[in-house]
Amino acid sequence: MKTITIEGQLRSEFGKQATRLLRSEQQVPCVIYGGADTVSFSAPVTAFKTLVYTPDFQIAEVKLGGKSYRCILKDLQFDTVTDELIHVDFLELVEDKKVVATMPLKFTGSSIGVKSGGKLVVKMKSLKVKALPKHLRENLEVDITELDLNANIRVQDVKAEGIEIMNSPRIPVASVVMTRQLKQEEAEAAKDAKKK
Repeated sequence: MKTITIEGQLRSEFGKQATRLLRSEQQVPCVIYGGADTVSFSAPVTAFKTLVYTPDFQIAEVKLGGKSYRCILKDLQFDTVTDELIHVDFLELVEDKKVVATMPLKFTGSSIGVKSGGKLVVKMKSLKVKALPKHLRENLEVDITELDLNANIRVQDVKAEGIEIMNSPRIPVASVVMTRQLKQEEAEAAKDAKKK
């Protein structure tokens, strides 16, 4: 699984003034939760580009004062006016402790319904999961090969070893719908059948 390294400095000063000063120096205040201690640090805004602006699920290795923390993104805050990244919360991965994460879905195979002229409609791009760190992966694969016209793949159909999916099981993840052209062709075929 892809790991991004972020090198930062531990924070000793807190409050609005200290935070403003950090941001003026192009540093992002961050917090790591979930481990033995809560760790506050800051890192350059450029260090987050490959972690934040991607649909991929990745692990962040945060290096602070000689210590290293394996984490996943928990929460991001952006400035409402400038849209700049202003705060990041991480969740430390502890081997025997389950974590809740949002994992992207990856659709594989060619759907029968699409081959018949239908259109694949992706209704969900990610799912909320609970798993031990060793079971986390870059994405959840969903095989759509058997997905026929007017059929759905639901959350309950997505299976991954060691991963508990927390979304409602009946929600559709993807479906194949009839295209307008296919509907017209079927209507014309029905008319022709009536004429005969």
